[in-house]
Amino acid sequence: MALKRLIIEMGMGIDQHGQDPTVAAARAVRNAIAHNALPGVWEVAGLDNPDQMIVEVQIAVPYAEQVREAEVLAVLPFGQKMLTVIAGGMIVQGRAIASLNDKNDEMLVAIASVTVLVDI
Repeated sequence: MALKRLIIEMGMGIDQHGQDPTVAAARAVRNAIAHNALPGVWEVAGLDNPDQMIVEVQIAVPYAEQVREAEVLAVLPFGQKMLTVIAGGMIVQGRAIASLNDKNDEMLVAIASVTVLVDI
């Protein structure tokens, strides 16, 4: 058996207020998977259960060391999930709003790649 890539989706997420890289990362993953369906998991790859697919997530985000892995992977509804987080993404100067608990003017932008693999 060999792992074969079935689909790769890309997404972007932003935390405009709160300066939380986990929020930006989770939004990027949600954006990446928001408009797809994977009938090929059953019709082509022959899996019996969507949890048999392997889902590899790569995130590039500022303050990568602060990302809470479980919260990002919780966005994915199925699969054997793996996450790699690297420093990257973008910091854009926004506007701090005290009532939104901003720590500073930073808006954090994350980029995600979500790859679904099957063992066939």
